[in-house]
Amino acid sequence: MRTIDFTPLYRSAVGFDRLASMLETASRAGEGAGWPPYNIETTGENAYRIEIAVAGFRRDELSIEVKENLLTVTGRKTANDDAQDGRTFLHRGLAERDFERRFQLADYVMVTDASLENGLLAISLKRELPEALKPRRIEIGGGQALIEGEAKLAGKTALKTAKAA
Repeated sequence: MRTIDFTPLYRSAVGFDRLASMLETASRAGEGAGWPPYNIETTGENAYRIEIAVAGFRRDELSIEVKENLLTVTGRKTANDDAQDGRTFLHRGLAERDFERRFQLADYVMVTDASLENGLLAISLKRELPEALKPRRIEIGGGQALIEGEAKLAGKTALKTAKAA
């Protein structure tokens, strides 16, 4: 097992402790976390979909929760008494065991939809940046015109205040 020492990062960078914590958590979660299998795909510039193979689970046995940028998908099988159902298995290859799968979401990524079809749980996600964080284009003006414009603007402001008084 590999361990990464983030001490140099803590000494030279401020505010990246959350990133280092996420990397440590991801490395720990990767050990033996192979069930249920899942896909993560991008469906657009700011759209994503997570598909989780949940064969044998019903809608009421699955739950999806988002809390503080952590998406948690949980599957809890209700007690199945195969003897009461009249079922006898010679081989049981479908792993109908409880699970909890966690996904760390980036800031401003929100769950928009979830559906269960043909044994696949599909969760749609979208990154929605607030208007203040979206890039905007700033026009570049000439230096002299800007100074003259400020002088004209100051004169107009003084004229408006004189009229108001």
